[in-house]
Amino acid sequence: MNTGTPALVGRAPSVNKSSRLRGASVNLMYLPVLILFAIFIVYPVINGVGIAMTNWDGYSPTRANVGLSNFQRLVGDANFLVALRNTFVYGFGSTLIQQVFGLLLAVLLDTSLRGRNIARAIIYLPVLVSSVVMGTMYYLVFRYNQGALNDFLGLFGVDQVAWLSDSGFAIGVIVLINSLQFMGISMLIYLSGLQSIPSEVKEAASLDGATGFVQFRKITVPLLLPAFASSCVINLIGGLKLYDIVQVLTGGGPGYSTNSVSTLIGKTYFGNQSAGYAAAQGIVLFLLIAVFTVVMNLWFDRRRNRLEN
Repeated sequence: MNTGTPALVGRAPSVNKSSRLRGASVNLMYLPVLILFAIFIVYPVINGVGIAMTNWDGYSPTRANVGLSNFQRLVGDANFLVALRNTFVYGFGSTLIQQVFGLLLAVLLDTSLRGRNIARAIIYLPVLVSSVVMGTMYYLVFRYNQGALNDFLGLFGVDQVAWLSDSGFAIGVIVLINSLQFMGISMLIYLSGLQSIPSEVKEAASLDGATGFVQFRKITVPLLLPAFASSCVINLIGGLKLYDIVQVLTGGGPGYSTNSVSTLIGKTYFGNQSAGYAAAQGIVLFLLIAVFTVVMNLWFDRRRNRLEN
């Protein structure tokens, strides 16, 4: 008599049960992350939306509901619109500079160049420095009186330049400093991407006659799309929420001309004691960052899928 089949059938439920238990244990591992996400992300956003619909000053125990009037006020607020424009300049300007020079440095250091490891460390070192310290260092360089740059230009008979008192110069200086500080992140991401490209691919391209710039454009750049996506998203998020360097270098001045939305939120809350209006500004900034991040990721995903197909 054949007893094999009943034995196997008898074991099937226990195997399925064991699989379900393993799946449940894996799902439970997500629970701490979900709890932290709810506490530090979901709850603050929901609470911020609630505050944005009040006239709360940030200190008194009472607050009145004003509906969407704080958001309507943003549309006609010239200071907010200037800060919004500056935020786009800081975000996209810094991101563009970091991608160009980060990729260039990665290509140069992805060689057998002597001292390349030391060069990589030096370029990445500013990332480890506090933005407040970085801003203070460059304030001593760009300030009008006794600034290192103006003193140097004075040796050649050049008049002093109001680098930080003129809004046009100041915005450019802020973009430059933010780019210099975090260029090392882009370099590191692109360097990892370059080193992950199989050498066989490059050798095959060389045998087909693709050399130099053609090989870089046709082979290297498409294979670096995941690195491009990571670097652009990280740099853009950092640029759009820029605060420390702006606050240290100009304090948002002269007037409100160099504010980012982040620094304007601080002035609105602590300076004007208008927590409800500051919360509305924060919600708009949050939505902008979320939208640009999603759109950028979708764009890179489509490009990657197009190349793979």
